[in-house]
Amino acid sequence: MNRKNILTGDNSKSLLIPEMNETYHSIHGAKNESEHIFIQNGLMPQLANAEVRILEMGFGTGLNALLTLAQTLDKSTPIIYDTFEKYPIYLETIHEIDHPGQTNLESFRQKFELLHTIPWNESKQISANFIFTKYACDFLEAKLKTDYYTIIYYDAFAPQFQPDLWDYPQMQKLYDSLVTGGTLVTYCAQGQFRRNLKQAGFTVAKVAGPKGKREITLATK
Repeated sequence: MNRKNILTGDNSKSLLIPEMNETYHSIHGAKNESEHIFIQNGLMPQLANAEVRILEMGFGTGLNALLTLAQTLDKSTPIIYDTFEKYPIYLETIHEIDHPGQTNLESFRQKFELLHTIPWNESKQISANFIFTKYACDFLEAKLKTDYYTIIYYDAFAPQFQPDLWDYPQMQKLYDSLVTGGTLVTYCAQGQFRRNLKQAGFTVAKVAGPKGKREITLATK
């Protein structure tokens, strides 16, 4: 998969896949998008729990994991972070987009490097309260724990590019993997996707989106 570095609207970098004309993050701002969707609407409401267990579909450049780590480093809440990626990005490319430097998180550079260099499919403690596991696999074939996760960051490529990842069977699998009161948050606001969520049992809400996007989706079990 070919990838091209791009500079987004908030001066943080992302990647473009030319053959698909699809970007990993919003062209209006990679950091702003991730913070708004996954941190403010996903992570923050769940930090009152005794433990936060995150499932991320689409590790990508690691931006969501970096922002989550930065947000929770001084918290006492234990964080379990499991992420799934079918198309890992070369470390050279990760260095080129330089998320720590581009997002004012230079102090997290060493930990961000760990996220990308630790072995796949092995759990590692990144900080005192942050246990991280990345799985190199096709999410369609992944076996998820039942009634386990408190948050799902759903960050797959758009439905027109990966339709199977947004259909009803996957939403049912995700619903089953969440605890009661757990949430799924995503940038996607497609009508059919939201109907698939409702069919799986989710309560679905429309939430104001980040710059350049009118709304996002928040689904609760």
